Amino acid sequence: MLLRSAASALLRTSTEISSFCPVSTVRFVRQLLRYPPRNRPFSTSVCLCKKKKKSLWLQLAEGQTMDGNIEEILAPLRLAVKEQGDLVRQMKQDGVPDVDVTRAVAELKARKRTLEAKELALQPKDDIVDRTKMEDTLKRRFFYDQAFAIYGGVSGLYDFGPVGCALKNNILQAWRKHFIQEEQILEIDCTMLTPEPVLKTSGHVEKFADYMVKDVKNGECFRADHLLKAHLQKLMSDKKCAAEKKAEMEEVVTQMDNYTQQELTDLFVKYNVKSPTTGNDLTPPISFNLMFQTSIGPGGNMPGYLRPETAQGIFLNFKRLLEFNQGKLPFAAAQIGNSFRNEISPRSGLIRVREFTMAEIEHFVDPNEKVHPKFSSVADLDIILYSSKAQTSGQSAQIMRLGDAVEQGVINNSVLGYFIGRIYLYLTKVGIAKDKLRFRQHMDNEMAHYACDCWDAEAKTSYGWIEIVGCADRSCFDLLCHARATKVPLVAEKPLKEPKVVNVVQFEPNKGAIGKAYKKDAKIAMEYLSVCDECFITEQEQLLNESGEFTIETEGKTFKLTKDMVSVKRFQKTLHVEEVVPNVIEPSFGIGRIMYTIFEHTFHIREGDEQRTYFSFPATVAPYKCSVLPLSQNQEFVPFVKELSEAMTKNGVSHKVDDSSGSIGRRYARTDEIGVAFGITIDFDTVNKTPHTATLRDRDSMRQIRAEVSELPVIVRDLANGTLTWAEVESKYPIFEGQETSKKDTVEE
Repeated sequence: MLLRSAASALLRTSTEISSFCPVSTVRFVRQLLRYPPRNRPFSTSVCLCKKKKKSLWLQLAEGQTMDGNIEEILAPLRLAVKEQGDLVRQMKQDGVPDVDVTRAVAELKARKRTLEAKELALQPKDDIVDRTKMEDTLKRRFFYDQAFAIYGGVSGLYDFGPVGCALKNNILQAWRKHFIQEEQILEIDCTMLTPEPVLKTSGHVEKFADYMVKDVKNGECFRADHLLKAHLQKLMSDKKCAAEKKAEMEEVVTQMDNYTQQELTDLFVKYNVKSPTTGNDLTPPISFNLMFQTSIGPGGNMPGYLRPETAQGIFLNFKRLLEFNQGKLPFAAAQIGNSFRNEISPRSGLIRVREFTMAEIEHFVDPNEKVHPKFSSVADLDIILYSSKAQTSGQSAQIMRLGDAVEQGVINNSVLGYFIGRIYLYLTKVGIAKDKLRFRQHMDNEMAHYACDCWDAEAKTSYGWIEIVGCADRSCFDLLCHARATKVPLVAEKPLKEPKVVNVVQFEPNKGAIGKAYKKDAKIAMEYLSVCDECFITEQEQLLNESGEFTIETEGKTFKLTKDMVSVKRFQKTLHVEEVVPNVIEPSFGIGRIMYTIFEHTFHIREGDEQRTYFSFPATVAPYKCSVLPLSQNQEFVPFVKELSEAMTKNGVSHKVDDSSGSIGRRYARTDEIGVAFGITIDFDTVNKTPHTATLRDRDSMRQIRAEVSELPVIVRDLANGTLTWAEVESKYPIFEGQETSKKDTVEE
């Protein structure tokens, strides 16, 4: 009865959840009323209340039982996900046709989204950041703003102001220190212009695309699947919409990710979709590649693109990097730089943009030795993991010891596990809240066919859970693709302790037959065949046996090879040195998304004063480490301000002097608003007493200590570097209670 009552209450609030709950799932909830709730330890991925010591979300993740009413609401949604997940697994085991599996997977994703949206909806209002107020602060203090604003602006492009620049640079500097320096990673800097053949090989030219429609009159563009989904949801929300029609449209929404271009065209006609802004007709959907195309050179004969990611430059330089590392595996290379994606409809501020900064690492490792020597240093971290199994079973994320996750096979190997641990430490160091950070594993249907395992670091924001870092075991896909296309072997040599006999599989071309068929191009085809790997050869051999031919593409030419042109040769040979195509572990960081998450997770409003907002950036990444504030514009303070400013500069401490005429409280508020970590105030005690002292204020607690002027730059430097804590400062120096002298007082020195 309790479940039935709770489910009824849920269905009565269908208006509330219509924005994220497909009608098919609501109908499924109705069908589930016959199932009793299961009593089991429960965790949820929302923060249900605020606690200073530990959020309820963390407590729940550790296995405590959630409030019964909430569990009853979520139980049918969890069961819906579990049953669909079981169905998908069974269909795969039974060898059901791919088209049916794809539909079942799409429904599984829809139910997952519904469950997660409901979990997020259960959070209290006070756990959600006041985004309007935060964005007003960001714009007013020029952290960032839309680019070309005085010309009306361009969607998806942003300019960073002085404070935003400083914050971004500090985030990147912390990244360099945390990864490049501490892990001894090789940093490179590659060009952003990329010739077309490179991105054809990587698959970006063919597959990096979305379907788009245009307003026939004003040319306004919309992403086709997003527009169709929004249009159908609007139709379904109409009370006059028949149940049968709703069910039909639910099915369309469920399969949205799987439609071909022609199917989308037919659906736009069937449901009479118009421009949402003008009501005008729309063009049929067309495939729109998300890369910015250009031409290299004045003749325009070399097509190219602005890079959509920084990774390809690292793969192309693998041989040089391997040589630099004395030919030894494992090693890692990294690159920080801008990438470009021509999003059809950029939105959500820094979350979906057209130009963005990435920081990527490619860790090259022997596929047979995926054991990281430093894994023990992160093995004891307790991290919120949302495994593939949990997602398909309707469970929530769970806190898990990283070492246990690797031992139990939840995470594929310790190299991947090590980087997950290091990513967690970095993100929490730069200001992302631990209780709003999780690692979500890609499900089988999400993962690229060549990947062994993949986890996304996701942060909870006012937009829901957003991916901020991807960490994938990409196998050897990229190096093999580029080796095959360029005929340059991208391998490492591994000396063998003892010679070994290995089986060799290679193409055996009939030079005469290929020469007769392709004449001067025959050499290109034979060079390509000579560098193919065993996996590719085996695949093509199967085609050769089944259909008598297979096709290869290289250097812009296509070759159809038949049984009389090529065969497959198998033999054994003795090796003293083994060639290894490394596997790649790839952590990929979206710096703009990390910045936005830090903004949300560190934005606060002073208790008792709604007008006073501030960012509690960690001192490590704060735009300015310290402000220097003379109590007033009295000229006696000037020498001390100058002395402190020079000493700060010598100690490498970024600081901001505010000697304006406002009250000291108002100037504190101004510096707090841009996240300045500490503040030094020069007052009359500084002038009148010896040794000369000044106050040092902590932004978050607003508590102050008093110390000698000569000591303060070093104290701030150590606080900013993380080698000193504010608690340690308070234990060593006297707490400031109030100024003892004034302008009129004279104290003998």
